[in-house]
Amino acid sequence: MISIQNLTKYYGTALAVDNISFEIEKGTVLGFLGPNGAGKTTTVRIITSYLSPSSGRVTVDNFDVQTESLEVRRRIGYLPENAPLYLDMNVIEYIKFMQSMRMEVSSTDGRRLKEVIGLCGLDGVIHKNIGELSKGYRQRVGLAQAMIHDPEILILDEPTAGLDPNQIIEIRNLIKELGEEKTVILCTHILPEVEATCNRVLIISEGKIVADGTPSQLQSSFEGRGTIVIQIKNNCESFIEKVAGVPGVERITASGKITEGLFNISLETVKGTDPREDIFNLCRDNDSVLLEMKREETSLEDIFRKLTRKES
Repeated sequence: MISIQNLTKYYGTALAVDNISFEIEKGTVLGFLGPNGAGKTTTVRIITSYLSPSSGRVTVDNFDVQTESLEVRRRIGYLPENAPLYLDMNVIEYIKFMQSMRMEVSSTDGRRLKEVIGLCGLDGVIHKNIGELSKGYRQRVGLAQAMIHDPEILILDEPTAGLDPNQIIEIRNLIKELGEEKTVILCTHILPEVEATCNRVLIISEGKIVADGTPSQLQSSFEGRGTIVIQIKNNCESFIEKVAGVPGVERITASGKITEGLFNISLETVKGTDPREDIFNLCRDNDSVLLEMKREETSLEDIFRKLTRKES
């Protein structure tokens, strides 16, 4: 469905995307992740024919994004982070306008319009001006304009921004439902959302792909690289200094004092190690009181941080 081969993009002398290649098959719900400035938005804008690559080739359904951009745009529905809304239009006028701009073939009978309004939960606000709507409802209108022409591919940038918890669940379920027959690219910083909706995750950092696979595959690749969270009191500063020397402890994050003399400490451990017994013995020898110790499973958030963190 989408093929990216040796894609590179420069802004002047600044390299934004560095020779990346990947393909996305129909029916994939792809979580496309990366820190700010990683090249994620640039890649998406090239896929949508908004930007031209410096080198490489991108095709959508075998149509080249540079030479056949109109065919590419017909197949894509795009919801940018800041949805392109006309605030002085009411909801139904705006969606009809976007439908006519898309030259959607079923626009005359109104069936697609009613379907999209229902899917996006806009029935109660169709005659309100967009400028009067909450951020959450504006986001729904933006999603409706991306879906109105029934595209084969949906690219959604932070689609649940501004929604309340119930609305978020509704949009997540809609994304999963759409992914059964469409290709969906979901750009978000809400990693639990990716775990809940996506069947593939691609992480980009500094213009390069650093991970690609299903959420379970990525977690398996980091199996054994656990995190141990402890809570101690008494002699906390000396404990933090000494625990750095415990075999298997790779990185230490102390969250600061909760109350006087009480610390929460997160210890990232080397793959294949379990230093909990040594940590317990260190507490005893350091005259520190161990109030809590638990081993946490590696989450998608942990993986994201490990792969995109810049070393100081």
